[in-house]
Amino acid sequence: MPENKEEYITISGTAEDIVFQNPQNGYIVLTMDIDGEPLTVCGNLGDIVEGESLVMCGNYTTSTKYGKQFKAVTCERKLPETPEEIRRYLGSGIFKGIGPSMAKKIVTAFGTESLVIIENDPQRLADINGISMEKALSIGNEFRKRNGMRTIVEFLQKYEISPFTASLVWRAFEGESVANVKSDPYLLCAEDFGVNFASADRMAYDLGLSMSSMSRIKAGISYVLRENSADGHTCVPRESLTQIVCPLIRIDEDDFDKALFAGIEEGIFAVHETAKREYVFLSEYYHAEKYIAKKLSTMLQLSAPLEKDYSGDIARIEEQEGITYESLQKAAINAALGNKLFILTGGPGTGKTTTLNAVIRLCELKHRKMELAAPTGRAAKRMSDLTGRPARTIHRLLEVDFSGKSGKPKFKHNEKNPLEADVIIIDEMSMVDVLLFDSLLRAVKLESRLILVGDSNQLPSVGAGNVLRDLISSKLIPTVELKEIFRQAAESLIVTNAHRIVHGEMPELDDRKKDFFFMPTDGDEESAKLVIDLIGKRLPKTYGYSPVDDIQVLSPTKMGPVGTKDLNKALQLSLNPPSRMKRELKYFDNIFRTGDKVMQIKNDYDVVWKRDGKSGTGIFNGDIGIIYEVDTANSLLHIDFDGRMAVYTSEMFGKLDLAYAVTIHKSQGSEYKAVIMPLNLYSNNLLFRNLLYTGVTRAKDIIIIVGSREAVARMVENNKKTNRYSCIRKMLEEDLEEPR
Repeated sequence: MPENKEEYITISGTAEDIVFQNPQNGYIVLTMDIDGEPLTVCGNLGDIVEGESLVMCGNYTTSTKYGKQFKAVTCERKLPETPEEIRRYLGSGIFKGIGPSMAKKIVTAFGTESLVIIENDPQRLADINGISMEKALSIGNEFRKRNGMRTIVEFLQKYEISPFTASLVWRAFEGESVANVKSDPYLLCAEDFGVNFASADRMAYDLGLSMSSMSRIKAGISYVLRENSADGHTCVPRESLTQIVCPLIRIDEDDFDKALFAGIEEGIFAVHETAKREYVFLSEYYHAEKYIAKKLSTMLQLSAPLEKDYSGDIARIEEQEGITYESLQKAAINAALGNKLFILTGGPGTGKTTTLNAVIRLCELKHRKMELAAPTGRAAKRMSDLTGRPARTIHRLLEVDFSGKSGKPKFKHNEKNPLEADVIIIDEMSMVDVLLFDSLLRAVKLESRLILVGDSNQLPSVGAGNVLRDLISSKLIPTVELKEIFRQAAESLIVTNAHRIVHGEMPELDDRKKDFFFMPTDGDEESAKLVIDLIGKRLPKTYGYSPVDDIQVLSPTKMGPVGTKDLNKALQLSLNPPSRMKRELKYFDNIFRTGDKVMQIKNDYDVVWKRDGKSGTGIFNGDIGIIYEVDTANSLLHIDFDGRMAVYTSEMFGKLDLAYAVTIHKSQGSEYKAVIMPLNLYSNNLLFRNLLYTGVTRAKDIIIIVGSREAVARMVENNKKTNRYSCIRKMLEEDLEEPR
């Protein structure tokens, strides 16, 4: 927003027609009557209805598609004044029980005093035929509620805080919303509202509030901890936190210490002290790590009496299946069956799936009830394909409880309602974050066995924590790492190059006879053109691959010519161009068209889907689908997520992105017949060995790296692991040292 408000133009008029409205973010397109002339207005303006008198600040723009428009930045609403404006306002459908006919009756009876009577003396509405006293009072309550919400929307709009956030604030505080926010703007920084600290701080400054208040400092500490959790850290060393927070919000260490102590007393923060350092947590992460350590230590102590030799059972399986397991595989099978807790790890081609299938077979022979799960839908499907047994996402295994707060799922399975399983096997554990692992462990009975499978050399979870690596590095949980590359796998350059990368060796880039190809280019633009040519023409022509179903472009980054944003637009134009036969809907920078490949980018537990006559709920982060129908009249997308048919309304579009190209991080847990990976000289924070390794291991049949040999070399050399602050390992060690 420009600092000089004179840069804006002010217009005023009446809302005539609502063309488009997104209740999720408040974006609206409407036609306004400006002195008898229609004008198209757009902006994040909240819930506007026909008949409202509006004063807008903004600027004129010209769209090649829609022509002259007014892009509004702020909007002040005035209640309609003339009888005709009032009639249209009341009859717009915003008040339950009042349609156009009833609105006309009210205005006929009370004229320009209609709105004053509805707000202050609503029982008089009962004098009108068709309105009972109960209905009259209900209309009055609804009118006052709407006016109150308008007040908080307009107040927060000055600070570029969306109408959607304003509605969350209203839901929490109702009539006290403005008063509460004015007395403590920092309450908006709570996770339920998600307002950034800078916006709340600017508001507090405008209101003349003290810059050394406890609420401000606690909000500053929370902000830094939450920013670090977004980078994967569950906690931050106290001295580091002090060094970040104090200069950031301009306070001294004494004030910091007082606010931290007050936050601990209130349960906002928690501190874990080790022999060397103190770590500060947001309380939810502290309680999650504390529970994980306690539950695992208990299971480990119960595990010892179960240890025995299962070599006889393994030999019988070998005879029945006509297979011979190598020594580490036998050790892994024995450990999986003989311990409450077990971790199976190893790179591609080392026989993890073969080993896991033997464990599953032996459990079945012993009539043990099993549950197989993975963090994402695609990872669960792959697990099911490889084992031949049904597998679910961890979310579906635990069953989401929809009575919880939106965005903070609770699960039906927990300590009071544990999973009825003797053996629980979780694949792709590198993707599981602290909060999800905490929820899983709460649903595991102490009598059950928990087998964790994953590759710790892959990227860590998107959410906070580095659970698999922490558990393996503790050396406290029985773990077998498979290392031998089997002969058949060794014939794959994908497999051998993946192992070279893990060991810090340059992959073989010049062997064009196998399944791993490198194609050098001169810069990003040439790389982008080559990617489009490969996916659209060369690979389909040579191998018969479907550009949408079989080939996946993986990029380290979202931004730039070979980032996912630009590549998705270019690939959409190449693979699924606009056509009279294909309908489409625009959502900000994205166009969603019939036939497009899309990805869910945020968990949504409320999406209803149908498959084979059955219905279910929930589409999760990383799920990929195809748009098979676009309903432009009702702003709906019909999407096929691997056989689960879901309908998306416009407010859900923000949880979708085009998926012709996805980030390597988003590809975890998936496998594709062919992978194209553009690698150029990005910033150093994108040139990591485990990023390259994860991308390479997503390819099943073919991988093509496009770009710079130097970029590949830098990634191989950069073995700076994704270090994340966490106390699981320390807490686990402490719990096992405690006398029982």
